[in-house]
Order: sequence, then structure tokens, then C-alpha cells
Amino acid sequence: MGSRQWQSHERVSAVKRHRTDPATTVRGYAVKARAVTANNRKKAFEVNTSRGTLVFPYTKADPQPTPEDKVARVYVDTELAREGFTYVLQSGKEGTVHIEQVLEYNQDPHYLRDLLLYRLTLEAQRRVATSPLSKRELIRRLGTSATQFYRLLDQANYRKSVDQILALLQILDCDVDLVVRERKSKAA
Repeated sequence: MGSRQWQSHERVSAVKRHRTDPATTVRGYAVKARAVTANNRKKAFEVNTSRGTLVFPYTKADPQPTPEDKVARVYVDTELAREGFTYVLQSGKEGTVHIEQVLEYNQDPHYLRDLLLYRLTLEAQRRVATSPLSKRELIRRLGTSATQFYRLLDQANYRKSVDQILALLQILDCDVDLVVRERKSKAA
């Protein structure tokens, strides 16, 4: 083979599409900040996204704006591919907030579903790698095609359902317990 031809292992990685960070996607689409404003009355940043306006309180930001050190400037950061914003305080201190922090604070249900799916997929990948069952046997027991099986193991694929991942984990002899508990209130 000449130096200009790709080896088979190089071809696979070169063909893969560039994907955004899975944590900042909702249903596979990246959440982008369109505009951001500092609301000193509410003591929060207001972030306009395709999903609507989300608030992010000053108390969650680092460095934290105070009445003595107010926000002098805030803008959507293009260096973060519009997936966050940067603010500058009157003292000159600068802080950056990623859209993931805003989504997590606002408990966006699509974001939480995708985060659960992402974590379950990573666990399924680990279990498949250490399982004594062959992938062919797993595919047969799932009653699916090889293509669908590999889509199921792709952590960037958010079109799959939680049911499919749970079925795979069940075949891998895993018990998945979903625990629901009251959130601990934070002391003010």
C-alpha cells in the first residue's frame, strides 16, 4: 500500500462524523444559546435557547456577582460554539457558564432523559465488553439485527428507548433499580 492510501483501521475513524458533546444535546440536537442577559432584579442570567428562556442564578456562577461587584458585560461565547456564555464583572473577573449547567439547574426533562440514557448506554458497553456471551448471541436474544445492536451501544444515538437498553442489561444478567427519593433541601 502506498503512503496516500488509508489502512482499514484509519478509514473507520476518518469517516465518523463530528459529534457534539452528548451531555449538551437534547434528542440528539445540540442546545445553543441564542442570547443572554443579566437580570440584576432577579439576580439571575436569562438564557434564550431554542427550548425557550432558561434562568441561571448568580449564586450558581463562579465567580459570583454581588451587589458590590455587578455584571458589567455578558455575551454568548462563540468559542464554546454558542453552547455557553461568558460574563465579566465590574472588578474585571471573568466567568463562563456552559449550557449543560443551565439545563441541569432547570431540570429539563429531555436533558435528564438523555443523561439517563447516556449513563445506561455506557454501563451496557462495559457489560458487553466483559460478558461471556458473544455479540451474536446477544443479538439473537434481543431479537434484533446487528446494525440495530450497534446503534443500541452507540452513546451518541438518542433515538433508542430506555426499554431497549434495559432489555440488553437484563440479558447481561443485570438488575437495574430506579430509586426515587425526595431531594434534600439546601440550607439558605
